[in-house]
Order: sequence, then C-alpha cells, then structure tokens
Amino acid sequence: MIGSLKCECHIYDAHSLKEKRSVVKRVIQRLKNSYNVAVAETDYHDLWQRFELSIATVSKDKQIIEKELQQVIKFIDRFEEFELSNYEIELL
Repeated sequence: MIGSLKCECHIYDAHSLKEKRSVVKRVIQRLKNSYNVAVAETDYHDLWQRFELSIATVSKDKQIIEKELQQVIKFIDRFEEFELSNYEIELL
C-alpha cells in the first residue's frame, strides 16, 4: 500500500526565491532524516511565498502509513518560518 501526502504551505517572511529555497531545502532534508518517506517540492516553484511538498511512504499496513503521515503533518506544522495552509492524504 502507498500513502501520499500533499502539503501546501505559505511563507510570510520570504522576500525572494532564494530565501524560499533555503526554507524548503531545510524542511525536505529534515523530513528525509526523520521519517521513512520520499519528499519533493511539486508546485509553486516560481512563487516566493508559497510551496507545495509531496510526500510518499510505502507499507503493507494501512495503519502504519496513516500514523507516519500524521506524524509528518505534525512535524511540518511545528515550523515557525511558514504556515501549513492545506494538506491532503491519499492511500493507494
């Protein structure tokens, strides 16, 4: 079973794409180091105050996937540099 999570985030204090990329890279690296997930920035590449992350994980157990993705949401929501404005979980 595959679990996917799309997170849309808003950065209030970014004033350039360079500042945005710095935040996004740090979040992606911390997610990869902390959880067994694949992560990529998937939308809003040219907007400096918005980004979307797509996160995927695989397991034979639906409950493990749901628990892992809920932990990822909580982890992302703890960052002070940006706000998690929307997310969507899909199980395949």
